[in-house]
Amino acid sequence: MSQILPIRFQEHLQLQGVGVSAAHIGFSYLTMESDKFICVREKVGEQNQVVIIDMADPTNPIRRPITADSAIMNPASKVIALKASRTLQIFNMEMKSKMKAHTMTDDVMFWNLAGCQIINYRTDEQQKWLLLIGISAQQNRVVGAMQLYSVDRKVSQPIEGHAAAFGQFTLEGNPNPSTLFCFSVRGAAGGKLHIIEVGTPAAGNQPFTKKAVDVFFPPEAQTDFPVAMQIGAKYGVIYLITKYGYVHLYDIETGVCIYMNRISAETIFVTAAHESTSGIIGVNKKGQVLSVCVEEENIVGYATNVLQNADLALRLAMRSNLPGGEELFFTARAYTEGVLYVTRFAIVRFRLCMHAPGQASPLLQYFGVLLDQGQLNALEALELCRPVLQQGRKQLLEKWLKAEKLECSEELGDLVKPVDPSLALSVYLRANVPNKVIQCFAETGQFQKIVLYAKKMGYTPDWISLLRSVMRAGPDQGLQFAQMLVQDEEPLANIDQIVDVFMEGSLVQQCTSFLLDALKSNKPEEGHLQTRLLEMNLIHAPQVADAILGNQMFTHYDRTHIAQLCEKAGLLQRALEHYTDMYDIKRTIVHTHLLNPEWLVNYFGSLSVEDSVECLRAMLSANLRQNLQLAVQVASKYHEQLGTLTLLELFESFKSYEGLFYFLGSIVNFSQDPDVHYKYIQAACRTGQIKEVERICRESNCYDPDRVKNFLKEAKLTDQLPLIIVCDRFDFVHDLVLYLYRNNLQKYIEIYVQKVNPSRLPVVLGGLLDVDCSEDVMKNLLMAVKGTFSTDDLVAEVEKRNRLKLLLPWLESRLSEGCEEPATHNAVAKIYIDSNNNPERFLQENTFYDSAVVGRYCEKRDPHLAFVAYERGQCDQELIKVCNENSLFKSESRYLVRRKDPELWAGVLEEDNPYRRQLIDQVVQTALPETQDPEEVSVSVKAFMTADLPNELIELLEKIVLDNSVFSEHRNLQNLLILTAIKADHTRVMEYINRLDNYDAPDIANIAISNQLFEEAFAIFKKFDVNTSAIQVLIEHIGNLDRAYEFAEQCGEASVWSQLARAQLERELVRDAIDSYIRAEEPSAYMEVVSAASRNDNWEELVKYLQMARKKSRESYVETELIFALAKTNRLADLEELINGPTNAHIQQVGDRCYEEGMYEAAKLLYNSVSNFARLASTLVCLGEFQAAVDSSRKANSTRTWKEVCFACVDGEEFRLAQICGLHIVIHADELEELIHYYQVLYHLHTLIY
Repeated sequence: MSQILPIRFQEHLQLQGVGVSAAHIGFSYLTMESDKFICVREKVGEQNQVVIIDMADPTNPIRRPITADSAIMNPASKVIALKASRTLQIFNMEMKSKMKAHTMTDDVMFWNLAGCQIINYRTDEQQKWLLLIGISAQQNRVVGAMQLYSVDRKVSQPIEGHAAAFGQFTLEGNPNPSTLFCFSVRGAAGGKLHIIEVGTPAAGNQPFTKKAVDVFFPPEAQTDFPVAMQIGAKYGVIYLITKYGYVHLYDIETGVCIYMNRISAETIFVTAAHESTSGIIGVNKKGQVLSVCVEEENIVGYATNVLQNADLALRLAMRSNLPGGEELFFTARAYTEGVLYVTRFAIVRFRLCMHAPGQASPLLQYFGVLLDQGQLNALEALELCRPVLQQGRKQLLEKWLKAEKLECSEELGDLVKPVDPSLALSVYLRANVPNKVIQCFAETGQFQKIVLYAKKMGYTPDWISLLRSVMRAGPDQGLQFAQMLVQDEEPLANIDQIVDVFMEGSLVQQCTSFLLDALKSNKPEEGHLQTRLLEMNLIHAPQVADAILGNQMFTHYDRTHIAQLCEKAGLLQRALEHYTDMYDIKRTIVHTHLLNPEWLVNYFGSLSVEDSVECLRAMLSANLRQNLQLAVQVASKYHEQLGTLTLLELFESFKSYEGLFYFLGSIVNFSQDPDVHYKYIQAACRTGQIKEVERICRESNCYDPDRVKNFLKEAKLTDQLPLIIVCDRFDFVHDLVLYLYRNNLQKYIEIYVQKVNPSRLPVVLGGLLDVDCSEDVMKNLLMAVKGTFSTDDLVAEVEKRNRLKLLLPWLESRLSEGCEEPATHNAVAKIYIDSNNNPERFLQENTFYDSAVVGRYCEKRDPHLAFVAYERGQCDQELIKVCNENSLFKSESRYLVRRKDPELWAGVLEEDNPYRRQLIDQVVQTALPETQDPEEVSVSVKAFMTADLPNELIELLEKIVLDNSVFSEHRNLQNLLILTAIKADHTRVMEYINRLDNYDAPDIANIAISNQLFEEAFAIFKKFDVNTSAIQVLIEHIGNLDRAYEFAEQCGEASVWSQLARAQLERELVRDAIDSYIRAEEPSAYMEVVSAASRNDNWEELVKYLQMARKKSRESYVETELIFALAKTNRLADLEELINGPTNAHIQQVGDRCYEEGMYEAAKLLYNSVSNFARLASTLVCLGEFQAAVDSSRKANSTRTWKEVCFACVDGEEFRLAQICGLHIVIHADELEELIHYYQVLYHLHTLIY
């Protein structure tokens, strides 16, 4: 007898047998997401195909010509996902439509359907745990690497492993299942299977104990490793597949290996869960589709007899109600579990027992005995009630329920429900089956209890199905129930599905009421529901839809769709409010007779510029007469936004001058656009609105006058007043006269100058002269005009045409009337000049003409007369111009001198004036010599100075100062002449200094110095006896001390000698400087003299200076330096005489200086004078006078002095005197050591001893 197996192995399909190429059976081409479909990418010839094998009909594969990098079938339906490069697409093959598409920003390295079981990516049921699996080759073996990620904690953990799976398992005693993570690894030390609980255990659950068991690999499969893992939830087992085709079966609770064997010689490269058997299905490289599952009849016996594991066998039997475990319950003393287990098999045996006709069946007899004994369990109650209900004996069931003889269950309720729903409700309530309780509430019409019961029990039923049930009972009840479902913040049911239920019964009114209440929050995610609400009412109740839209309750619906429905329902206004496509708007908007005009005008404010123009065009094209007024209103209101030019082109394209007139009439008074005003004039003319043309021509300042003038001339209006207004306003009078005269419209010329604008008479006459009008007509016109006009303009117009004499009688009549108007007198003057009628006399005597006008008129005719006219009117620039052009420089120079205008002088003396030289010659030679007015001279001179013309100024001043006795002694002119020469011509300066006497000498001299004219400056100072300044020039600027010495001797002034001494001292000419200071008797510079003499050893000269200074001032410094100088010159007798007399000298200081410089004799006299015996002793030692030094030491009585003299005596071998000194030292113990040391150093130790 062959060994029983705990598994069932089956081959479902051979892929090569259904036409799949062997080359495309592999991981890169074949995918299997579930046990329902296999998907293969193939290339047949040059065509790429996708082969889909439906495992329910495997012999008829589906082929589609699809090019993709990867293809995956949905685990449950005929939906395929395709990947090509970075583009992902999902297609519904049954509906033949694309469902979704997305383009990734990065390359897709691996992909699969989310939430489904894949080869190297897994999730648990709640998708709280994610697992990524990969393998790599390291050190001649395949190493598995996994990354476990927690969604809640957002952390991950790397794990070594090859295959893994998540599973749900409920431990005995736990109310909730535990989430288990199972993974297997083949490491260097061997294979392991790990079973652990992930996450925190659910409330009330005991944690799952972690398991880790060995995975056996046969010796011939040393390089084998796990490749796939699935959980058999029904039986609580783990299926583990290895690369070499081995299957391992493990108990998930204990980790015990139940079975292991090889099921395929080829690698199984893809697996999925086999739902129908709670097993595993896979495909190997040969194309075999294989499955493995638990063999229910054998596994318990296999665990008991082969594995000898009674505990495992008992767990398997209890967990899945598997046969073969009766004895195990008794052995394990699990009596309660055993009773249930045994009961199930007892019922099966009694049901199979045969019985005689007319007798109760053995099964009913069995249940009768049990009822007498107590309550039946759920299984027994179900088996008892089935035949009772079949016999129609429902009352027995009611009796047993009241007596609590039956354990109620969902299965019992399902059995009773077809017979009595109310009785079934009682069963369901006792069995605590919420879904069936709620279903019965609905079927029995107890709708109010449904929501309350569901909330109480925390149960979520199929609300939509319940709603359908309620709706069948009554629409109003259904409405109330639907409102109950959505009254909370989170609706109990999907609103879309609720609406579907309403619409299934065409309950538009109730559905509208429901949606108005449910959608009152106006949320974006409810937009499609808003669309449905409006859609149903637009189709069935347009006025309701219009009211809803008018309330503006909703903003998230599909506006385009609703707009189309509004148009179909005749709600054109609402349609326009929602349309955005121009084609739709134009189609709708042309029906203006169905739209409110005010609303329509405002509607254009919501359109873009281009769209507004298109709509206006459509309106006018549809019905110009009917829509013109509306179009004008729109154009008037929005012309700033739409563009006036665009609107003009629009109306013109329809030749609607009436529209143009009314449109432009509404904006012309506020517009500054010339085109607007011009087009308005055009439109008014073409519509016969002449008065409006006159008004706009008169009042507007914005139109182009030339353009309007030309248009009005071409228009040939019956009334020429608009043309007259335009030409008058914009100075087209000449053109107007020509036009009117040539078109025989002379009466309008008279109207113009008599009534419209008499001031334009000059231009009108000019125009008439141009067209050769008769003089009589012009004279009559002139006499007829009573208004005022410009005589100047009249004269100018006639003068331009050389017809000025025509006006002479009229002009002279005005003069005789006493007219003082300059223009009249100007005209008369011009006529007299042209006729040579004594013009100069008229110009000199007449006081009313305009000099500038008449002078300009004379320039080409008679320059002299022009000069006369300009001079009379002081027309400076015109006079200068005419003089220059006609070489009237003499007249010009006289005019300039008399005019006394600095600005005028500045203009003619500019360097760029080409006539300047000729003018200056006439000023110097003629104009200034003739004048006797000092002011005229002054202004002229200043003008030359301002113009920076020094040479010309010199020439001018010489003429005035040197040749003209009237201004010869003028101080300012003399100053100016010298200064100008200093500036411009140095060679003349000395001459002017010597010839002139009435100038400001010091100032002139200083200016000469600043211009490096030192000799000239010296000559000025010397001439005016400013000797100190003169010698200063010699010293500082000329730098000649010899000349300075000669000048000082010549002057004999102390201040002069003092300045010379200071300069000599600065140049280290000490002897000369001291001599000069002595001559100047200047003691104040004693410090500088002492310093200089000391540096140069001029002690003899210093003695002389200090003796002079001592006579002038008894300064301590002077006497001190004098004593030192006497010492330096060895004049000890004079020194002794000085110190013995009264003195302020610092004798001690001088003594120290003498001592330091070795002048000991002098120092002896000085120290003796101040009784400084200590310093005297030191001095005497230096002189070798040791006895005297000892005497001075005795007077000083200083240890330091005694030591100094003692050491000096030792050095000079004056040991007797040294002994005297030493006796005064030894009394000081601290000085004794130094004394002894000094003797020892000089080897006079014996002298010291004695």
